[in-house]
Amino acid sequence: MSVLSRHPARKTILIAVMALSMTTLAFAQEAAPATGLGQAWPNATDVSTNAHYHVYRFERDGVKYIQVNDLQGQVRAAVAITQDAMFALPVGTDAQHVTILTQPAPQDSTQVVYQDSNMAVAAVPQEDGSVSIMAMMADCTDPGQCTLNRVAQ
Repeated sequence: MSVLSRHPARKTILIAVMALSMTTLAFAQEAAPATGLGQAWPNATDVSTNAHYHVYRFERDGVKYIQVNDLQGQVRAAVAITQDAMFALPVGTDAQHVTILTQPAPQDSTQVVYQDSNMAVAAVPQEDGSVSIMAMMADCTDPGQCTLNRVAQ
């Protein structure tokens, strides 16, 4: 007869601890990390919608941060979004090439690299090797007009 079968309270406690551990692990995997912004290879999930870029999402104190890296891990730029505003961060080699859009973006060479229900981020490679980053909040009544459309790659 095992120790657990002789002591039902221990079995109940063990089951509760295991359930709590699994719940905590599941929550930790779903939540965006709060640290790592600015790193070439942060300990965060790549959430890119584009095979040409790595995109990492971080969250802290109600602010969401989106970092765009190239395939070599070089940080290109980052933006932050709150409930009411979006702004460029002074992070990455193309930080000076970040544009916060209030109108739909041109579709010619735009490559959407991240999109969720609140925002879209796109990258536009430039002839000089830099990358223009465009970010736009998706807060209008016609999502087709407010979000960036994916283009063939």
